[in-house]
Amino acid sequence: MGKRILFLETVHPVLAEKLTEIGFVCEFNYKISYDELLKAIPSYTGVVLRSRITFDENLIQAGTNLEFIARSGSGLEIIDLECCKKNNVTVFSSPEGNSDAVGEHVVGMLLSLANNLHLANASVHRKEWLREQHRGFEIKGKTIALIGFGHMGQSVAKKLSGFESNVIEFDKYTERSFGSNAKRVSLEEIYETADIVSLHLPLSEETKEYANASFFNSFKKPIVFLNTSRGGHLNITDLMSAIDSGKVSAAALDVLPFEKSSLEGLNENPLFEKLLTYPNVLLSPHVAGWTNESYYKLSHVLFEKIKGHYAL
Repeated sequence: MGKRILFLETVHPVLAEKLTEIGFVCEFNYKISYDELLKAIPSYTGVVLRSRITFDENLIQAGTNLEFIARSGSGLEIIDLECCKKNNVTVFSSPEGNSDAVGEHVVGMLLSLANNLHLANASVHRKEWLREQHRGFEIKGKTIALIGFGHMGQSVAKKLSGFESNVIEFDKYTERSFGSNAKRVSLEEIYETADIVSLHLPLSEETKEYANASFFNSFKKPIVFLNTSRGGHLNITDLMSAIDSGKVSAAALDVLPFEKSSLEGLNENPLFEKLLTYPNVLLSPHVAGWTNESYYKLSHVLFEKIKGHYAL
């Protein structure tokens, strides 16, 4: 019998189809609980997941035959990477699969804020014709700072290349700007010069609530703030205070701290109700990387990585 792989969540079927073609046995259980998985995991060589179940030390160690964990997406905060390393479990992710989608979504949100499109659309639907109230600003000539310059940050920089803006980036864990049009700068220079700031960080203890009161108060000019990374990067109370004080002129959020761990809904929170009262905050439901094309590419990238790992 071939190596067994358990799919914990739905991904594009091309992954299972191609893995089956090269000899893996693919099984599917989208409702298995953590405790049930703890008992079942010794039977599997690999697992495929998105965000529903956290692979902590107990679960990884219980996987006595576990050789890999494949996450459809980029963030790996739900997997104990150190424990995987100690137990020789390879972790695959697929940021290459949805980086284009995220890059385009960031630019789309920025253009909507710059031109007040979300507000203008709602106004015209109310049969209003308020031109002066919806006067926007141009991206050309603005300094756009990308904090975090992995696959997502690089994609945004590429998508912005035709807007004649000044794109700068900061990433303490990479050594260069990957040959992009973005200029590597210090965090202090970002605080000094940025007009627009977009976060592209992995979520960790180091980056939890990275965008807090101290962060927003460090900027010398009012900024437009965008976050398509994780809701945990942002202190919502501090963002609303920064908007109230004028430190943030507008914000676009694809991710929220109120998201359920499965990313499939919201936990009730009075802060969310307050956030909804801000007309200069543009929201989307964690869909920056959620396109028809990325749905396929995320699975295709994982297949190529798994196939390459086993040299099949």
